[in-house]
Amino acid sequence: MIALIQRVTECSVTVKSELVDSMRGGLLVLLGIKQDDSDLDAAYLAAKTVNQRIFTDENDKMNLSLLDTGGEIMIVSQFTLHADTRLGNRPSFTDAAEPVKAKELYEYYIQETKNLIGHDKVHTGEFGAMMKVKLVNDGPVTIILKSKSEQ
Repeated sequence: MIALIQRVTECSVTVKSELVDSMRGGLLVLLGIKQDDSDLDAAYLAAKTVNQRIFTDENDKMNLSLLDTGGEIMIVSQFTLHADTRLGNRPSFTDAAEPVKAKELYEYYIQETKNLIGHDKVHTGEFGAMMKVKLVNDGPVTIILKSKSEQ
């Protein structure tokens, strides 16, 4: 499981020109789920995400986590994070989990995140939809987190 996390000042997701969700201040998480991922990967990665110390403290040092700042989080599924680009110019997505399993683990990651920071601070995209994700990257700060099975 891979989470590409971006520190943002604002973020929104639209599907077919309809606003699905939006937030101000926190993290945007693009979540890629692999065939062999499990609940353990999702729980590990959710905890790792909300505990990343990538927000600045009073000394302008990245030393605070989402838990410390009380920020929000937008979670968007993105199977393309598991693109295999080693051969040719057309990515292969055979390592990405099938939609049923991916949705189950995406929802598990969301629930774990809600348990850690509170239900009202978690926003989501629409699983399986063609989404337009709009964000203002703060910093910019973009970090790739991997579950233990990816390392």
